[in-house]
Amino acid sequence: MRLNVHEQGTAERTALLIHGGMSDHRTWHAVTDHLAGLGYRVLAPDLRGHGASPRGAYRPELLADDLVESLPAGADLAVGHSLGGLALAHAVGRLRPARAVYSDPGFMLGNVPTTATPAMARMAATATAESVRAMNPRWSEADVAAELAGFALFDPEFFTALPAFPQDYLPAAAEVPSLVQLADPSLCLTAEDAARLKEAGFEIRTVPGAGHCVHRDDPAGFLASLDGWI
Repeated sequence: MRLNVHEQGTAERTALLIHGGMSDHRTWHAVTDHLAGLGYRVLAPDLRGHGASPRGAYRPELLADDLVESLPAGADLAVGHSLGGLALAHAVGRLRPARAVYSDPGFMLGNVPTTATPAMARMAATATAESVRAMNPRWSEADVAAELAGFALFDPEFFTALPAFPQDYLPAAAEVPSLVQLADPSLCLTAEDAARLKEAGFEIRTVPGAGHCVHRDDPAGFLASLDGWI
């Protein structure tokens, strides 16, 4: 499936930014601006069922196939957040970016409470600017607006497919130089999971005090933790 891909910048270096569930490319607005300012051409797709991309069946391998079909191989950097991190992990062997960053990735969905999915569905269906601000007091107004826009375009049928996603998907090895950036605490990964990833060749860094959406909860901490990777 060909995805809607937002593009910013015209530099030779390329960065791929892959959003998490219920969002779209707008979640990356501040990161996109920063990377474009550093001399990257930034490509940020909307995953299937999100943003302006088509809807369809929902499985991690299909999300990965879409990334491979819609994005160039050999990018200088690829960043995937949450669900986007899971999709990137399934696609990284074909996309072959020079460096991959997994921001609080959804590698261990079995660690998420079973009540989380219906709660997320209710949140997306009933969200207002006030409720988003209340849940995320550190977010900018641009982040609040991006969240509401993402919710409005998100296909709620995605939640029906979510329970069939792999509950344990810790990559066996880092196929390219890879960083796992953790929230504090991580939504999906325990300390034991992080240790297993480290043994598999992933570098692990934690952004102290940051919530699951690290890039919105603590933009400065998000970027600081990518020192040497961007």
